[in-house]
Amino acid sequence: MNFDKRCQLVCALAAMVVVTLMLGSCGKLEPEDASSAPHVSTVLVASSPVELTEDLHGRVEALRAVEIRPQVGGIVQRRLFEQGRDVIAGQPLFQINPAPLAADRDTAAAALQRAEAVLSRAQLQVQRLGPLVDTDAISRQTYDDTVSLRDQALADVALARATLVRKQLDLKYATVDAPISGRIDQALVAEGALVSSTDNQPMARIQQIDKVYVDVRRSAASLARLQQSLAQGQDVGKGLPVSILSSNGESNVASGQILFSGISVDPGTGDVLLRIQVDNPKRQLLPGMFVHARVPVARYPDALTVPQQAVVRSKGKVFVWVIDVQNLAHLTPVELGELVGHNYRVVSGVAHGQRIAVEGMNRLTDGMPVLPREHAAPEPATPD
Repeated sequence: MNFDKRCQLVCALAAMVVVTLMLGSCGKLEPEDASSAPHVSTVLVASSPVELTEDLHGRVEALRAVEIRPQVGGIVQRRLFEQGRDVIAGQPLFQINPAPLAADRDTAAAALQRAEAVLSRAQLQVQRLGPLVDTDAISRQTYDDTVSLRDQALADVALARATLVRKQLDLKYATVDAPISGRIDQALVAEGALVSSTDNQPMARIQQIDKVYVDVRRSAASLARLQQSLAQGQDVGKGLPVSILSSNGESNVASGQILFSGISVDPGTGDVLLRIQVDNPKRQLLPGMFVHARVPVARYPDALTVPQQAVVRSKGKVFVWVIDVQNLAHLTPVELGELVGHNYRVVSGVAHGQRIAVEGMNRLTDGMPVLPREHAAPEPATPD
């Protein structure tokens, strides 16, 4: 029995020692947890140039477009171009039957010869009667009538010569030439068709598309900043650059420059027209095609930006957590501008070089010490 009691006493003392050690250990950990500062991820606020853009729907228009119409009437003998191909200015496109026009030219030439013969006879008559009227061999009336006939013959010659020139032009117009260089559409008249200068339908159409226009519409309310940027571009001798995207808005097709903005506002939509001139050497942009135009809205050469996730909103106000040089957190109100990607442009509230919290702000209170660490930007996702 004495041995058993002794063992129980020893076990009880050992248990008390263990409990005492555990309580002492817990007493030491509690103040250590209370004094530990939270970890937060931070970034430095830095100034950088920011350009704001806006994607607008636009429609492609040809730089120049003309309708091919005949200047003389006749039967179309031949089509001299390949449809859907590029043509150059002065290239023959259609041949109208020249035989009737050639006959008209020959008739006009004969009429000119006849008028010149009459004129020659009238001039000789005036020369012969001149000395006779001086000696009163003939009356002054007879001489004046001869002079009048000569002047009339001069006018007939001038009229016949002008008529011949016109008939020669008509014969030249029997070959219909391209007035501009560009891409020609399909022929709208067939060989053997009778055409006239008064026809409503053209023979073909040519559109110059090595350069094209892209017409977009934009809200008149946002036009002031664009006009300011456009004026700055004109000061340096360049227009405001614009990127032209494909119809789905994904790939960059071409680049251009804003020429002007419309001077009138659409009363129904409140929009104004923007015309953009685009170089199109590969003929990728065709008239009537719908594209997207990435139009500059504003430029800030030294803009301050903060990550979108750093912004805290409370009771209609906007704040960020600023970490000072003593690693103390301060809830600071800021005024934000536009959202550019995943960053806000800061109008006021923070300065260049300040450190702000990006992650771990949910446990912060104003003036709390923190353990800052550099924020690691997420790596872009790679396709499988």
